[in-house]
Amino acid sequence: MPIRTPGSGASRRRITSWVAGASALTLSAVGLALGAIPTQATTTARPDSSGRACLAAIGSGPTAQARQRAFDAAARTYGVPTSVLLGVSYLESRWDDHGASPSTSGGYGPMHLTNVAVEPAGDAKGDGSFRASDGPVSLHTANQASDLTGLSVARLTSDDAANICGGAAVLAAQQRQLDRSTGSATTTKSWYGAVRQYSGSADKIDASVFAHRVFHSIRTGESRTTADGQRLRLAAQPGLSAPAVTGPADPAAANAHIDCPKSLACEWIPAPYEQTGPNPGDYGNHDIADRERNLTIDYIIIHDTEASWDTTLQLVQDPTYLGWNYSIRSSDGHVAQHMDAKDIGFQAGNWYVNMHSIGIEHEGFAAQGASWYTESLYRSSAELVRYLAKKYSVKLDRAHIIGHDQVPGITPANVPGMHWDPGPYWNWEHYFSLLHAPIKAQGPKHSDVVTVKPGFDSNPQTVTGCDDDPNTADTCPTQGTNFVYLHQAPSESAPLVTDVGLHANGSPSTTFVSDHGARVAAGQKLVVDERQGEWLKVWYLGAPGWLHSPPHHPTVVPAKGRTVTAKPGAAEVPVYGRAYPEASAYDGTPVPVQSVVPLQYTIKAGQKYVLADDTIDTNYYYSTIFDTSDPNNHIVVNGQDKYDEIWFGHRMFFVRAADVSVH
Repeated sequence: MPIRTPGSGASRRRITSWVAGASALTLSAVGLALGAIPTQATTTARPDSSGRACLAAIGSGPTAQARQRAFDAAARTYGVPTSVLLGVSYLESRWDDHGASPSTSGGYGPMHLTNVAVEPAGDAKGDGSFRASDGPVSLHTANQASDLTGLSVARLTSDDAANICGGAAVLAAQQRQLDRSTGSATTTKSWYGAVRQYSGSADKIDASVFAHRVFHSIRTGESRTTADGQRLRLAAQPGLSAPAVTGPADPAAANAHIDCPKSLACEWIPAPYEQTGPNPGDYGNHDIADRERNLTIDYIIIHDTEASWDTTLQLVQDPTYLGWNYSIRSSDGHVAQHMDAKDIGFQAGNWYVNMHSIGIEHEGFAAQGASWYTESLYRSSAELVRYLAKKYSVKLDRAHIIGHDQVPGITPANVPGMHWDPGPYWNWEHYFSLLHAPIKAQGPKHSDVVTVKPGFDSNPQTVTGCDDDPNTADTCPTQGTNFVYLHQAPSESAPLVTDVGLHANGSPSTTFVSDHGARVAAGQKLVVDERQGEWLKVWYLGAPGWLHSPPHHPTVVPAKGRTVTAKPGAAEVPVYGRAYPEASAYDGTPVPVQSVVPLQYTIKAGQKYVLADDTIDTNYYYSTIFDTSDPNNHIVVNGQDKYDEIWFGHRMFFVRAADVSVH
């Protein structure tokens, strides 16, 4: 979620959304709403159908392998290679099943069968012939599967085994439509066209990206235990190849601004830099700059939009709103670029971080998590971030590839209002594996420096309030989480630690979905001060906290890292949310001195925190009016003062190098 706080201080507005039902999405350029397919399109189960034979072929065996048996049975029944079926499902759902709940694009089950109805805006054709069931087959593959299997739509969208049989039937039908054979004699490679078609994308490049990723998964192999305990494996086929994905053939279609891997075929949808009112300061939604020449890019910020795709694109093109660099669509991982990397978007709510970061918005809602954070979205995002990190020398670690929820407030008053996306359901461990920089043990067994690694799928922490109603605080649906809680004592019954920035009255943090005051997330580094059985005492936000890390399910792994303490003789030292230059650096410039205000936290004598970065430049980019030619505007002020970035709480923070000792 982007928020705007440039140096001059500007208004902030949350991205809002419209949702049809419990989980909905505006798809591409077509207005769609989730819902049941109209009665005339619904197919009832028929006796002696292939679907029943497919289900019967699954047989019995260990419960945890039931879904693997379902893939094998469906492959045999419909003549689809098991590897192709598993590969398609992995890209659609990572083999997860969400029961009768649809994904963002109306997809159900491991095979993402769609049950979407077009919502007409009146009589679109003018002759009364437009029906809600019109539209491409890709919008209602559950009905196609019902026709092919004889199983009801209700069963195909609520039963994982039936869903797999239905998906196999659809894939086989698409193979036959391409005049290709099905059956055991077919090769994996011969299914490439059918896999492209199964993506449901009307864009040929996006469909090819999907198929290419499926074939990559088949080539490298995958294995996983799903959120509901199913163990599945896709054996690697190292020799498998697939056609390369290329961008638009017309060079003019690939705008000169595009800064993206060719394989992603990004499109350019510019964020406008325009005058929006009569005053010189009335402009948006980003600043023209010259980064890399006079400002480094040190961070890539992971956001979620809290809006549908169409709403997201409308907002980023609104000159009175905010600008960010990229947006990624949930359903298929399609990437749109909005800004050049040299310019500064109003996206992170912290002007210092804005100056040094690229912002990537991901279509989704943080409180819903897995149904929006699709495998296609993760893969596109990781491919983009790998490319950007290499090009702009951004470190591939959790101190520099960060969530919006890790960006600190700039003053004590700003701390409570900072955003918390992408939230507790973003799978950082999987994401960093896709970045080819996995979160893993790196230090000696009994190191006092540890990295949080709870194991996302097997870490369903209690979270409340996902309906966004603090008065009810109902428990959220169970799914994997990326964090562990810190308690005030070594006991699950002990209160959670306090974050005085979020709870100024000193009350404990809560399990509410947006309250990260007691959460340490995957990839975060901590210093262990004491061990008591399965509990570790660590330093957090200027106070001790206890985390549970039992031997049978450790939530941290040994790490390496330098540590930071208060300078000898100091009872405590301040912590900051930005690293601006010292006052004397502004001498001789038209730029007003920018204060650096300590936050409500301190490092007390005897406490240790892990150093995240000691190469923090102190600078300030001054740009407050819509005029690129004014010599008193667009100025970079550089200071001599030095800061360190530290792992201090859930968010990253800065300390003056002169105030601390590094060990």
